Amino acid sequence: MADEIAYAPGQVVTVFRSRVRPEAEAEFRALAVEMRAAAEAMPGFVDYKVYVAEDGERVSVIVFATAEHQRAWRDDPRHQEAQKAGRDRFYSAYSMQISTCTDAWSFGPR
Repeated sequence: MADEIAYAPGQVVTVFRSRVRPEAEAEFRALAVEMRAAAEAMPGFVDYKVYVAEDGERVSVIVFATAEHQRAWRDDPRHQEAQKAGRDRFYSAYSMQISTCTDAWSFGPR
C-alpha cells in the first residue's frame, strides 16, 4: 500500500449504499466525478472509495477528520444539489450510515 491512508479514532465515516436507475447511469457517472472532486477539496477530507457489487449495488465510503468536516460536506450547496438530483433522477433506492470511528489499526508496510 504505497499511499496508505491514516485512519484514526474520531474520524467520521459515511457509508452510502445506492442503486442507480439504468437509464440515469451516464448522467449519474458525470455528476459523481464532480462530487468526488468537490469532496476531496473539502477541509478535513480523508478518503473516498466506491465499490460496486455484482448485483449493481454501489457502496461509497467517505471519511472526514471530524463531525464538523462531515457536516460541512453534507451542507455544501453543490452536494445538496447533487443529493436532490439523486432523489429526483438517479437513485431507485439508497441508505446511509454515519459513524464516528472509535478504534483504528492497520497491517502492512508503512
